[in-house]
Amino acid sequence: MELAKRAHWIFDMDGTLTVAMHDFDAIRAELRLPPGRPILEELARLPESEARERFERLDRLELALARRARAAVGARALLESLAARGARLGILTRNSHANALETLRACELADFFEAACIVGREAAAPKPDPGGIHHLLEGWRAAPHDAVMVGDYRFDLLAGRAAGTATVYVDASGEFPFAEHADVSVDSLVALADLLG
Repeated sequence: MELAKRAHWIFDMDGTLTVAMHDFDAIRAELRLPPGRPILEELARLPESEARERFERLDRLELALARRARAAVGARALLESLAARGARLGILTRNSHANALETLRACELADFFEAACIVGREAAAPKPDPGGIHHLLEGWRAAPHDAVMVGDYRFDLLAGRAAGTATVYVDASGEFPFAEHADVSVDSLVALADLLG
């Protein structure tokens, strides 16, 4: 798979472009949600008034995390390399758009992404649904075979597979439990940049 020839790159944010710092079990406990279940899907099952209050609390929790975010090692160099090649860059996150922007600002990566190319949970069904990828590709007038989805979790890879893009799995542990859903697995963004040459 010749990733270097693909001109449209979509990144998960938390744990991919940034150092992983979300304690999802603690967030579930704070929101009074069942352990081990996807947060957004569980919130969507609640009555509207209850869901609204918990989404507001989730936004506050995520904003506090966003303000402390740090770029993953190699993130800036990778994005600089892709931008120099003329690649279009996007973000697909289960975070809100506002908190995604705040995260990117804190990491000093915001200058690589147009606001319209940051797709949060308000604009598309959350990953693993491929809708956010389709949204970005339509805006770019790009085909899936010219795109790459990069992420650190199963939902990222499943979304890319469902959309027909290449999938790159970044797992700093080197254990790669979701490798079956990835076309390429790397242990860092530095390794990904090296693959691109």
